[in-house]
This record gives sequence, structure tokens and C-alpha cells, in this order.
Amino acid sequence: MRQNAKRAFDPGKPLEMQKQAYKKMVKKVSPKPPVIRNSIWAFAVGGFICAVGQAFLTLFQGLGLSTLDAGTATAIVLVFIAAFLTGLGLYDEIARFAGAGTIVPITGFANAMVAPALEGRTEGIVMGVGARLFSVAGPILVLGITAAWLVGILYYFLGPRTP
Repeated sequence: MRQNAKRAFDPGKPLEMQKQAYKKMVKKVSPKPPVIRNSIWAFAVGGFICAVGQAFLTLFQGLGLSTLDAGTATAIVLVFIAAFLTGLGLYDEIARFAGAGTIVPITGFANAMVAPALEGRTEGIVMGVGARLFSVAGPILVLGITAAWLVGILYYFLGPRTP
């Protein structure tokens, strides 16, 4: 194997040929991911998170909240649970096991907010937690707000007119 590696990365060859040889070698020795198993777990865990959200929504509606208020309360509870689990270090363990199933928008957003803030806690409240709080979610928020603003302007000028 070592002799093959020496032959594959000959300094006399052009750099592009060396990159291609390296890619072939990496592809050959890299393990194949279990796509079917990962997909099933992602579906199951994502579905479980959604089912928990639906259970909270039904609970809040049963307590007499309107659909809008129950939805707001459900979002708050799901964000709290995801942030709490991230703080305990459990959300990352669930994500390692479930993969993409944990990026259900509301819980994934909470994790994306809390995880970088936890990394910066040793640097203090302002320069650590405050500076890193929006490091992952900040660009997403800026893009979303900007897109909403542009769509609003376009709708104002090009939208339907009432007599």
C-alpha cells in the first residue's frame, strides 16, 4: 500500500493528476454510509419530534387555547426542550444517532442557536455567548428578513389593486 501511495503521488506529476489520484484512493478506502438505515432513523426521529409537537398542540388546544395561541405555545415548548437538551449535551447525541431527523426546523433552529453560544461561554457573556449566539442562525435570519422585505416591496408595487 505504501509503495502504491508513493507511485500515486509522484512529485514529477502535475498537481491536478495528483489530486485525481488522491480522490480515487480516498473513494476506494472510505466506508460506504448505510443510506437506507440512516434514512429510516432520520424519518423515525423526525416523525417522533413532529408527533411530540402535535401532542403539545392538542394538549394546549384541550386547555382552551385557540389554534394560533396553541401553535405559539407549542413552538415555545419545542424550542425550550431542544435548547435544554442541547445544553445538557443530549441533543448532539440524538443527532449523531438520528442524523438529519433532528433538523426539524424548530428544534434544529434552537440547537443552531444554543450550541455556538455554549462554545463561547468561557469567553464571557457579551464577547462569548452574545457574539456567538447568532453565528449559525444569523445569516439565515438576515436572508429570511431580507427576502420577506423584498417580497413585501414587490407585492406593494405589483400586487393586486383594490378599487
